[in-house]
Amino acid sequence: MSRWPAQIVMLILLAGPGQAHHASHDQRLPTIGAAADFTLTSQRGVPVSLREFRGKVVAIAFIFASCTDICPMLTDNMARVKDALGPVFGSQINFVSITVDPERDTPEVLKQYAKNFDADVKGWVFLTGDPATVHEIGRKYGIIAMKTANGDVDHTLLTSLVDRNGSLRVQYMGASFDPEEFRSDLLNLVDESR
Repeated sequence: MSRWPAQIVMLILLAGPGQAHHASHDQRLPTIGAAADFTLTSQRGVPVSLREFRGKVVAIAFIFASCTDICPMLTDNMARVKDALGPVFGSQINFVSITVDPERDTPEVLKQYAKNFDADVKGWVFLTGDPATVHEIGRKYGIIAMKTANGDVDHTLLTSLVDRNGSLRVQYMGASFDPEEFRSDLLNLVDESR
């Protein structure tokens, strides 16, 4: 992403839900509230809803396929964590990446993006949809996205963790969060319900 215009900085400050990850490793992760449900179209061209993941821990990130800086870094970090999760990935933990550029990110484009990052599609889905719907879903997760003059998208970067019961538990700001902390938080949410 490029330099942020003043209006988007102000929108970031006003965006909800607005609670980033601050829990220490020895305490239960906070509960922010109910995670907003959504139904969007996957890289396979089929509808996918958040409620389909009930009973699993879900990490939700917002990216766009033609991004050349922050989104690839975030997706690569998630791919590394996916590898470190072992057999719980896909069976108890799923990743959801939602585009902030639905006009360009068709299911076919997202399918190629997933392939570029060796995403395990048994546990990782890439979603697109109607621009107004995608914008509204992003807003509910604290994402502000604005098209730039050259057609790229400046957007806030929050990765949200949703527990097995559909509660939004924590959000990571930016793309350079600690992958080990991310992995640990995912596993803690899996263990919470045991």
